[in-house]
Amino acid sequence: MIRIMSLNPGHFHAGLIHKDMYKNVDSTIHVFASQGPELEDYLSRIEGYNSRNENSTSWKVLLNESDNPLTQMISEAPGNVMVVAGKNDRKIDYILEAVKAGFHVYADKPLVINSEGFKKLEEASRIAEENGLLLYDIMTERFEITSILQKELTQFPELFGEQVIGSVDDPGISKESVHHFSKMVSGSQLIRPGWFFDSGVEGDGLVDVTTHLVDLIQWTLKPDSILEREDMDMLSARLWPTVLTPYQFSEVTGLDTLKSDLAVYCNGEMNYTLDGVHAKVSVAWDFKAPEGAGDTHYSKIRGSKANLIIRQGEEEGYVPQLYVELIEGEGETLNTIVDSDLQIKYPGISVEKIEEALFKINIPDSYRIGHEAHFAQVTEKFLKYFENQEIPEWERSFMDIKYYTTTEASRMANLE
Repeated sequence: MIRIMSLNPGHFHAGLIHKDMYKNVDSTIHVFASQGPELEDYLSRIEGYNSRNENSTSWKVLLNESDNPLTQMISEAPGNVMVVAGKNDRKIDYILEAVKAGFHVYADKPLVINSEGFKKLEEASRIAEENGLLLYDIMTERFEITSILQKELTQFPELFGEQVIGSVDDPGISKESVHHFSKMVSGSQLIRPGWFFDSGVEGDGLVDVTTHLVDLIQWTLKPDSILEREDMDMLSARLWPTVLTPYQFSEVTGLDTLKSDLAVYCNGEMNYTLDGVHAKVSVAWDFKAPEGAGDTHYSKIRGSKANLIIRQGEEEGYVPQLYVELIEGEGETLNTIVDSDLQIKYPGISVEKIEEALFKINIPDSYRIGHEAHFAQVTEKFLKYFENQEIPEWERSFMDIKYYTTTEASRMANLE
């Protein structure tokens, strides 16, 4: 039985994993935290899930307020899994102390935001592995249906061909996303803590959201493979700011403490190679999405016979869509793969010809469960690993290379 201890829940992701109940997870959450609005938001979110009309949860919160929640948690030890989602600059310190105390760790990304933190992650990973403890981060984007199908289609050489190596100017795989400070979560306006806009606490634009995109590149290019650090070579990296006015800052934080414009270095781009393939990752933040829009994602994987492209722009109604752009071959090959192979795993998907050599994969709405629901799916994966009392070696290597990649990009950008 998993007994959860939630330490200083400062990010709304800490609450999202409790949007559902899980088999073999104790319904009591032992919360160790300091007083403040972030704790109040977390408790309110849990209460909202418990009291909703449909699919209500039945979590019971045992709150332990303290000026030193970490010390109290370790001393009392009422659970066996620490969940942490909050200030990114101190997250790795919590993780390291937790594994030293014999706790499993289930943590929101990013686990680290700089090279110093990465060294601590190395130590925490070693201790966890030596003592049979699980250390796992919440990679929700692996469960987005267009990313899943994009990855699936790379496994059919008769359609995709071979992975194109590419170049810095035209990479073999690229992933870009645009996010927004002002957004709705679980039907309510998201209030972000003031520290979210401090890159020294939250991390800069190369170490936060980029974690998901770097993970997807590894997961797609080298599925189930054990990666080594020499497989990655960082070529270039840069950062640039989004400027918030005091009014905008107040709107998303509820704070009136900002007296002048604030430059937030939340935007980043990196170019690197993974196992020789050129990869590009780019993340940008705007204040608020246009009416009817939201966060967007673009991804392109180049094969010698076809390009696999995810778009989520205005033309797609800001809903991610997967396209297949044929370079060689006929659409019949794609139809055959979808009808005879993918339909078995994902009943209901189909192929639509958009124009000559360009096809769209039609995906039933039942597969589009949304970002919030992905937290339950990742948690189920963690529970499976917990049941087996082991995280696969490829997962451990992915974590190491992923954070090596992001922190190396940040180091390079901040030196230039």
